[in-house]
Amino acid sequence: MMRLNSGDTAPKTATYKVIDADGRTVGSVHMQEGETLPPTQKSGCHYEVEQA
Repeated sequence: MMRLNSGDTAPKTATYKVIDADGRTVGSVHMQEGETLPPTQKSGCHYEVEQA
């Protein structure tokens, strides 16, 4: 898994899971390659995407 934060650039077109501080999936967002990942709903969350 690749871990990314809000404001990072999406490295590929994919669905990015929103992961909370406890490691639970709390949402997802579909991004196109090159787009900026949006702020998460809660602080302490990050994005994860599977690497191909």
